[in-house]
Amino acid sequence: MRSRMTAAFTLGLVLLSASFLSHASYTNTRYPIVLVHGVTGFDTIGGLINYFHTIPWNLRRSGATVYTSSVSFVNSSEQRGQQLANYVNGLGHAKVNLMAHSQGAPTSRVTASLIPHKIASITSINGVNKGSKVADVIRGIIPPGSYVEGGADAIANALGGIVNELSDANNPQDGIAALETLTTRGTTSLNDALGWKGVNKTSCSGTSEDVWINGNKIKFFSWTGRGIWTNILDVSDPFLGITSKAFGREPSDGLVGVCSTMMGRVIGTHYDMNHVDAINHILGNRSIWVNPVTLYRNQANRLKNRGL
Repeated sequence: MRSRMTAAFTLGLVLLSASFLSHASYTNTRYPIVLVHGVTGFDTIGGLINYFHTIPWNLRRSGATVYTSSVSFVNSSEQRGQQLANYVNGLGHAKVNLMAHSQGAPTSRVTASLIPHKIASITSINGVNKGSKVADVIRGIIPPGSYVEGGADAIANALGGIVNELSDANNPQDGIAALETLTTRGTTSLNDALGWKGVNKTSCSGTSEDVWINGNKIKFFSWTGRGIWTNILDVSDPFLGITSKAFGREPSDGLVGVCSTMMGRVIGTHYDMNHVDAINHILGNRSIWVNPVTLYRNQANRLKNRGL
């Protein structure tokens, strides 16, 4: 009797240890993860506020090596993509996995076109892969060359300068270039230049998970939400409620249409999550139905299981 109890206890310890070890390495990818922020983004402000609120820690706690890149607060995807390429080269790793929010997605695709041998995968999170109707509306009400455009550009650039100071960065700012690159026309022009790699030109869908760029196979993934009002305590929800009007009946996350976000293998577009929820902000106020942190952790595990 005692021997059976000892054996059962030992088996329980073994199973518990196996479960712990499995959990401890759940996000332990082969290559580091680099988080890439969107337009008007940053890595951290004063070392206190992270653009990807708690997500880096939640990836690291079970094995991942994680970096949060810093590119321009406002600028074109081409300029940001070059900055990101310089950042990745400076890390000194053979390859990295890019996990990119909003404008971070086209930024990452530019980077992949520049240093494809350094990129193991790109994950687009609520990415602006075919432009945003919100940017189209704003471009329509700010005439090129007008005093309004000049004023808006000056304000955006000044804010970018403040963010540079607070985040100890030195990134160039160009508010009008950022606006132009996020319009449907601007993003279409970028996709033409990139050969529509990973982005479906003709339909509302993704493409193959495997994308070849200059002889290098890179894994492409994407997900998005289609919620707007997801938490009454989230002060960003009313703003997104207004911007969502630009889409009419088209499903969106408040700033980007669902079809525009699709890239590579589409993991999901059904999440009750808006554009700000996708980075676990503001300060974790989100829908009770989906935890964005879980999506990032699951994706890291997916990359790990693919040997990335």
